[in-house]
Amino acid sequence: MTLTITRSGRRPAHTAPSARWRSRKVQGWLYAAPTAVIVGVLFIAPLALVVWMSLNRWPLLGQATFNAPDNYLKIGDNPLFIDAVLFTLKYTAITTVLLSAVALGLALLVQDRRPGIGFFRTAFFLPGAVGFAAAGLLFYGMLNNDFGPIDPLLQALHITSEPVKWIGTPNMALFSTIALVLWRFAGFNMLILLTGLQAIPTEVYEAARSDGANRRQVFTKITLPLLRPTLALMLILSVTGSLLAFDQFFVFTNGGPDNSTVSMVMVVYRDAFFRFDLGGAAALSVVLLVALVGLNTVMMRRLR
Repeated sequence: MTLTITRSGRRPAHTAPSARWRSRKVQGWLYAAPTAVIVGVLFIAPLALVVWMSLNRWPLLGQATFNAPDNYLKIGDNPLFIDAVLFTLKYTAITTVLLSAVALGLALLVQDRRPGIGFFRTAFFLPGAVGFAAAGLLFYGMLNNDFGPIDPLLQALHITSEPVKWIGTPNMALFSTIALVLWRFAGFNMLILLTGLQAIPTEVYEAARSDGANRRQVFTKITLPLLRPTLALMLILSVTGSLLAFDQFFVFTNGGPDNSTVSMVMVVYRDAFFRFDLGGAAALSVVLLVALVGLNTVMMRRLR
């Protein structure tokens, strides 16, 4: 076997990548290709289309005409937009706080392993398997003043003397919807927090107890700090879902009474399919998307 030696007595450096490295690079692209195609077709392409629609006068039927930036300038003229923004922010704040508190309480309740705890975990999570539209119809039927069972039950127990207008006033409609969301999502968020709680090493709790820490100190000094990444995930999911709320209001209250429960996504829906202004609806969608990305970025940085 001969060995080629340069004048300096060293082997020549390889300038081209090896065949194995090229093969691994191709395999990596092949593995990523299906996901890239799905993301491109189901996310990037529709997003680009929505942005392009927001720059045009785009009727439901007829030819689109470029009119940028008119669709964005007329957002403030929408009679429902400002009220919908204020209502959605109010709904998001109340829902996020209550949902986080209830989910954390349920997670702490079923954290320890003991007989029968699996039944309660399943029972708390079970409403999450119900579709949102079905849950809205279920609550509508239960709280209906004409045929719902809740009002007769409350009157039989002498809690109320007359039927309660569960969705007849703005405040009652809001809090009835929040009750629906708590019932639907508390178990799901409990599961997220339970995963974070079980990831905390038991040795940390044992060391704290050996140092004389009480329950409150263990919760505030150990559980909450170590649960912070999981709490951040749950908060981001809760805030994003609340800002994009649509199903619960569309099915349960239909935006009433007197448009008091119209969310931002419902304004987009009404612009698109009642006013047939797809360009204006697309502009609202883009503004909502930018606001969501900015808010989630701030939350991730603050909770990191």
